[in-house]
Amino acid sequence: MSDKDDLKEALEAFDEVSEAERENRKDALNDLRFARLGEQWSDELKEQRDSEARPCLTINKLPTYIRHVVNNGRQNRSSLLVHPVDSTADHDTADILQGLIYSIEQQSSADIAWDTALDFAVSMGWGYARIDVDYACDDSFDLDLMIKAVRNPFSIYGDPYAMDSDSANWNSAFVREVMQKKEYKRRWPDADVKSFEDTQDVMPEWMSDEGIVVAEFWTRSREKETILRLSDDTVVKEDVYLGNRDTFEQLGLIVTGERQITSHKVLQKIISGVEILETNKWAGKYIPIIPVYGEEVNVEGKRYLRSLVRDPKDVQMMFNYWRTASTELVALAPKNPFIGPKGAFNTDADKWVTANSRSHAYIEYDGQTPPERQPFAGPPAGALQEAMNAEEDMKAVIGIYDAGLGAPSNETSGIAVEKRLRNAETSTFHYIDNQNRSIRHSGRILLDLIPHTYTGKRVIRALVGSDRKEVKMVPLNTPVQLPAGIQKIYDLSVGKYDVVMSPGPSYLTQRERSATQMIKILEIYPDAVPVIGDLLAKNLDWVGADEIADRIKSMQGESPEMLALKQQFEIFKQQTAEKETMGVQLIQTLQQQIVKLQQDKALETRKLDIAGYEAETKRLTATSKDLSPDALKFTLLKTIAEAMTSDRVSEPAELPGG
Repeated sequence: MSDKDDLKEALEAFDEVSEAERENRKDALNDLRFARLGEQWSDELKEQRDSEARPCLTINKLPTYIRHVVNNGRQNRSSLLVHPVDSTADHDTADILQGLIYSIEQQSSADIAWDTALDFAVSMGWGYARIDVDYACDDSFDLDLMIKAVRNPFSIYGDPYAMDSDSANWNSAFVREVMQKKEYKRRWPDADVKSFEDTQDVMPEWMSDEGIVVAEFWTRSREKETILRLSDDTVVKEDVYLGNRDTFEQLGLIVTGERQITSHKVLQKIISGVEILETNKWAGKYIPIIPVYGEEVNVEGKRYLRSLVRDPKDVQMMFNYWRTASTELVALAPKNPFIGPKGAFNTDADKWVTANSRSHAYIEYDGQTPPERQPFAGPPAGALQEAMNAEEDMKAVIGIYDAGLGAPSNETSGIAVEKRLRNAETSTFHYIDNQNRSIRHSGRILLDLIPHTYTGKRVIRALVGSDRKEVKMVPLNTPVQLPAGIQKIYDLSVGKYDVVMSPGPSYLTQRERSATQMIKILEIYPDAVPVIGDLLAKNLDWVGADEIADRIKSMQGESPEMLALKQQFEIFKQQTAEKETMGVQLIQTLQQQIVKLQQDKALETRKLDIAGYEAETKRLTATSKDLSPDALKFTLLKTIAEAMTSDRVSEPAELPGG
């Protein structure tokens, strides 16, 4: 296709997606201006009330609920975990990939991107983040991946036919921006600018009074490729094999199988309303734009994206109206007229005219009866009650009550408050879950791009450890000496890996909960302080908590109390082992002697003595653990001697355990 045909196809695709998103974008803009800019009175009603000098109060409660959901997402954002999925992948490399993703997130401030996207999803129905590639620094050819925030979600138009919760199946997308003519000419000096001066050649949606509209047009198409299996079970693409055929043959590798696969080709075309400015190939198989949706509703195949504020808008307007009405009635109360007999206002008439708008030291009147102002009936109870009803309706519609917002409520116990907080989080958890799905898809995109971006011999930074504080510098495509004399080469292009989301709250929240549980344990068992004191200090959110934990840990190793406790424990173990050994030997000896006595002396008349002897044996067996080794030995010898000199034996009773 020619550039002209490509441009025509792109403009037609934009018209299609623009029409598909028209209703959602209109409602989203209304939600955003209503909740965040406080535009909660209609233009007609506001103009009418302004002309009558009547107030239009806006007491906006919606941002509080929005911040509750967004800040909950900030505190409980899950993490990406990388796992190997085939025989050529290994857990060590998976840990390096995971640490590299953590490093990418830190260097590109990914938390800002996801917080911004979630904020827009809650406020208007959707938000976006995107992944880009740039040079690591000005004096290097190394490339780095970045996760960027999208400050204007209205600038992105997604695939109108894709219904997935993320952009994994997007085949097209537009990213529009208005560029100043000076910047436009600097970046594309050969581009057509004169056409924008003739409005007949440019469609209205591609024109702006502020500059020139430029768009990234992303496309993803299916392509068939042939892969080959070599004699060492290596799988390569056919074009790679043909390009290095001599090398493979020298290594003795021949083709043992082939098959066709379907892959994806992603292109980025930068266009204006009159021409294609650039065409760039993208290394990955996904369009690197990731939506974070709010609430999704599909009606007869059409998807509606809804924000948190969509339903409570009417309740918010009712609240504004009744609070305005009560304020207006109270404000008008001092302006009630004075009542007096005819002619009473003839004196100081000018002052009486301005009595409700100015302060006068005195006002004279005619007649015997002074004028009186109508009494104030008090605050309008009906309007105040309706305002309270509207406030309760808002909590019920959103699903977040006083306890969830940190305000005093009917709950008195900590457990009840905790349950109410959990209910509030559950009612809005779909926003957090949608963000987690998007973060997971960003991990897939990063894993897809890393082998194409972090190539050659270079050193990358990986953040490892549960708190992601330990920095590990990893050389790529270079032999690394591991413990036990093992050599390893980290080649991020080998093996297949996948990402999953770690369940539960973030590491910071886990640390706070761990500290709370440790404190509860120490309240019940204070003697555990020497054992877990360093762990408690490490989990507390203090300045210098790690240093305090290290000092406590070092003191634990040198504490005289700890050494004495360990010594006593070792002595106790040794004594217990000796007693158990002596007890076993005693039982074995007694059993042998009983058998000997039974064989040598079988006189019936001595059953009573033998019965007493058996009772003594049982007693010794039961009490042997309580005797010291020396006492146990003395008793054993004495008992054996008495048994050997006795003239009377009987049938022996069975000893315990034998």
